[in-house]
This record gives sequence, C-alpha cells and structure tokens, in this order.
Amino acid sequence: MMETWALWAALTAYALAGSLAIAGIWRGQPSGRLVLTLLSGALALHALSLGLRWARLGHGPFTTMFEILSSNIFSFTLVYAAALWRFPAIRPTFALAAPLVFLMMGWLMVTNPEPGVFPPTFDTGWLYVHIGFGKLFMGAALVALGVSLVPAMRLTGLGARAFAALPDDTSLDELAFRFLSAGLVFDTLMLAAGAIWAQDAWGRYWAFDPLETWSLVTWLLAALAIHARITLRPPAYAGTLMIALVFTVAYATFFGVPFVTERPHQGVV
Repeated sequence: MMETWALWAALTAYALAGSLAIAGIWRGQPSGRLVLTLLSGALALHALSLGLRWARLGHGPFTTMFEILSSNIFSFTLVYAAALWRFPAIRPTFALAAPLVFLMMGWLMVTNPEPGVFPPTFDTGWLYVHIGFGKLFMGAALVALGVSLVPAMRLTGLGARAFAALPDDTSLDELAFRFLSAGLVFDTLMLAAGAIWAQDAWGRYWAFDPLETWSLVTWLLAALAIHARITLRPPAYAGTLMIALVFTVAYATFFGVPFVTERPHQGVV
C-alpha cells in the first residue's frame, strides 16, 4: 500500500510541476524555483516507491514495461532536475519536456503493475552499469532537446516572452550540444557495458538483435550530429532538428523496439 501511495503521490507532483511550468510559459511568467521544488518532492516520493518495490521483489525495476516506464520517468526527471539546479537560466525549458513526461505517465497507468520473471542472465552487476548509463544517456538527450527547442520556438514566435530571459540562441545551441555530447559518452559506456554483460550471459559480445542494432544506429546518429555541429556550424534551428532526430530514434529504440521483439531485450532468458 505504501509503495502504491508513494507512486501516485509522485505522479501527482510531477503533473503539478509540469502543469505549472507550461502555465508559466503560457502566462509569460515562468515559475522555475517552484517547479524545481515540486520535482524534488516528486523524485523523493518516486524513489521511495521504487525502493519499496525493489525490496519486495528482490530485484530492480527492469523486467516489465511497468517497471521500465516507472524507472525511466524517475531517471528522466532526475537528470532534468539536476540540469535545472546546475543551470538555473534554463529552468523554463522544463515546460518543453513536461509533455513527454505526461505521455509516459499516462502509458504507465495503463500497463500491468504485476511483477515479471527475473531472468538468471540479469543476475550480474553489469546489468546495473548498462542500464544506469542508458538512463543517463536518455536523460541528457532529453535536456538537450528541451534546451534546443527554445531557438526554434523563438523563430516561430511561440513563447517569446517567457523565453526572453534565457540566453541567446547561440549559447543555448552550444549548451544543448554539450548535453548531447555528455549523452554520447554515456551511450558509449552503455554499449560497452552491454557487450560485456552479453558475453557473460550468452557467450557473445554482439549479435545484432533488433535492440542492439537500433542502439548502434542511435549512437551513430548522435555522433554524426555532434560532428556536423563542430564542422558545419549550422544555425540553431538546424541543431534543434538534429537533436530532435537523435532523441526520437533513441526513444523509439528504448520504448518501441520491445513491442516488435519477443521480450524487452530479445533473448534475455
């Protein structure tokens, strides 16, 4: 009961934080500090819920779509909140990331919360390293997307007043690609840890199963986007398009590929 109540309280706080952020953009009066406070409370409650489930089941939230969605809502928001704390000037950008958090929350509510089977191949420390770096990558990519959307919105005239206090487009573009570059490092470490785990679990480092293949495609797209940013110096709105493409493919890989394979990671058992 405590686990469930903590999760619902966390989702409510996420919803309030996101709604407040969006309303602030709509009114032209961002409420960054209050949004960050609500996110901090939501994360504390969500961590309690995840911890209680972990203790009850004896394993981390990795085996079912319910657990994967819940843990990723937590990690996405945790990374974004850390970025908002470190870079106060970008706090209004959470309004641009909130719709994705709302989408995942809605998806979570219609999935089956019953526990799944914890495969023997998951009983290794490399699983936690692999998944941890994957979550950091997706969180960093989401921050990059939220920051990069500001120049595009300014170009269209949407939210111009609310985003007026933010740095100029060139500075935001630079910051967005800094986050994407950090994400690429995390993605690289995720792939390396996954290969080591695969060798221990199945006797091979790589097999080009659908998830492995699309993870590699995501890595290549992120690397190409950063390379293009450094060598071609495209305008900020072009950077927005590149980061949006990387995030879309990454999101589809993490949350779409499991629907076209036999399991969240084909061959885990």
